Amino acid sequence: MQPRTGFDDESLNELAESIRENGIMQPLVVRPREGGYELIAGERRWRASQMAGLARVPVIVRDVDDQTALELALIENLQREDLDPIEESKGYAQLMDQFDLTQEEVATRVGKNRATVANALRLAKLPAEVQAYVRDGMLSSGHAKVILGLKEAKDQVAAAKRVIKKELSVRATEDLVSELGQADYTKAKRGKAKSAAGEAHIQNLEAKLQERLGTKVTLRYRKGKGSVDIKFFNDEDLQRILETLGVEAD
Repeated sequence: MQPRTGFDDESLNELAESIRENGIMQPLVVRPREGGYELIAGERRWRASQMAGLARVPVIVRDVDDQTALELALIENLQREDLDPIEESKGYAQLMDQFDLTQEEVATRVGKNRATVANALRLAKLPAEVQAYVRDGMLSSGHAKVILGLKEAKDQVAAAKRVIKKELSVRATEDLVSELGQADYTKAKRGKAKSAAGEAHIQNLEAKLQERLGTKVTLRYRKGKGSVDIKFFNDEDLQRILETLGVEAD
């Protein structure tokens, strides 16, 4: 039932030492199963308690169905302090996909601001190589969000490598992305490619709309024309979006 697949050995050792000294401060969450119990939330604490030599651990017993158990496990995982930005992004996306939740509903469940959830979700669009840089701490989430302004995955990877090699600040990364976007725009003027700068602008507008409305927004633009696709999941969600836009439903 555990959504987490990777555990840092050094972090586990530190937690095990803390448990030896102070015990487990937050109980694990389990549910009854034939012949015993199934762990819902707290696998990291459980692993560390085994390393600390504990024979028993404090638990809270919850009699819940599979869907609720998975949701509890995901939410508990997302509330960890040591959660890396990519793991956080994928966790939010999994909650939305598996339980048909809006960004606002996810934010409420995990106790975060909706804008925080919206910005984190954008990181899932990064190429795997760039996600690995963020996960390993070589690239901050702030740098990664700026790099998302580039349309092509190969350009995002190249930009990430330059940022890491030159140890650029977030502001310097913004300048780099702007330069790369302008270079692609110039090429497009010559008929060699579309304008990456223009695409970055569209993606930026999409991100702002998604943050404002709390749901997925797709902006299609071509030669001065286009459309805006706003996703909603139920009547209440539609009403919330209309109210945000200042539209009165008849």
